[in-house]
Amino acid sequence: MANPSPRYISNLTRDTYALILAGGRGSRLHELTDWRAKPSLYFGGKFRIIDFPLSNCINSGIRRVGIVTQYKSHSLIRHVMRGWGHFKKELGESVEILPASQRYSEDWYQGTADAVFQNIDIIRHELPKYVMILSGDHIYRMDYAGLLAAHAESGADMTVSCLEVPTAEAAGAFGVMEVDANHRILGFEEKPQLPKHLPDNPEMCLASMGNYVFNTEFLFEQLKKDAANSDSERDFGKDIIPSIIDEHKVFAYPFRSSFPGEQAYWRDVGTLDSFWKANMELLSPTPALNLYDDRWPIWTYQEQLPPAKFVFDDDDRRGMALDSLISGGCIISGATVRSSVLFNEVRVCSYSLVEGAVILPDVVILRNCKIKNAIIDRGCVIPEGTVIGYNHEHDRARGFRVSKDGIVLVTRHMLGLPLGYE
Repeated sequence: MANPSPRYISNLTRDTYALILAGGRGSRLHELTDWRAKPSLYFGGKFRIIDFPLSNCINSGIRRVGIVTQYKSHSLIRHVMRGWGHFKKELGESVEILPASQRYSEDWYQGTADAVFQNIDIIRHELPKYVMILSGDHIYRMDYAGLLAAHAESGADMTVSCLEVPTAEAAGAFGVMEVDANHRILGFEEKPQLPKHLPDNPEMCLASMGNYVFNTEFLFEQLKKDAANSDSERDFGKDIIPSIIDEHKVFAYPFRSSFPGEQAYWRDVGTLDSFWKANMELLSPTPALNLYDDRWPIWTYQEQLPPAKFVFDDDDRRGMALDSLISGGCIISGATVRSSVLFNEVRVCSYSLVEGAVILPDVVILRNCKIKNAIIDRGCVIPEGTVIGYNHEHDRARGFRVSKDGIVLVTRHMLGLPLGYE
């Protein structure tokens, strides 16, 4: 069915239960995830990463959603309850938190497949025809209705959402699918050094996005088999997919933008460098990720805050921001902010210069500071006269972390401040 009708699509989405896997630690982000799970990390001036798969669900018409949590989930749960707790179960919609609670074993979630297996009874209670399993720690806009339609049309038991990426980029980084001309999956390798390329393009391969659609009963059957296998690592990529591709209908769904003329956008912000770069990309006059597109809004929880304010217009101290995102409650007082992303309630004091920085909420930058190519974690107070990002040896000597690409991370602990900001 080349152009499924709206009614057909609405039936598919109504018969789907989405499960977002949001328990990831995000260890490659180092101290940035010491006090929060990766899906609760801030992004884009006012959002958190979890807002993107949640918004994709709601915009796609999928309104029954479970969020699987585990690692340091307090800020994630708090954010979801505040921003996503308004759905009404009696209208067939809900966003529910599913923490690790040892429902089927004495262990916490042991892997992605086990996280779903331990919630089988909750999923069954929803009576869905399809279960969509989504990664909770990527930045992208995607209409899941297209994925569901492709799954139903192909008669697949499982469909894997994939992104076309250069083979050199995928090597050692992504799970890679080998497919035939009809996108039926013939093989799967987890982070291979020599990825199998597309049948018609030796320069590109299909990398898994960590998003799957299953027929519900088929999913339950495979999860029970996996749970009984003592050699399994309880992972969809490592165990479930390789075990079913020979005997069952498993297809790849190449991710395309739902909007004409747009390139498909997907970012794994799992390292300090990729997190910084993805935020910087938003500053382009025409960014690849358009947060201002009201056809596909990204929903979130946001405090009621006063407007951003820029004060002083003297020759030696002028409050201004250039090529930057500045959120509510910020005050730029006689300072210059250039090519930076400032989250809510950031204060930059007189004579300071901030360039190429991602400043998380509630940060205070005192007078005469110079900050370049940095990530400043929530709640930091940068002492007067501090210089960050200009001399990496000095940065390291003060206990700051310098990434591979030269991005400097500063947290409260590094500044000797009390811990606990999320």
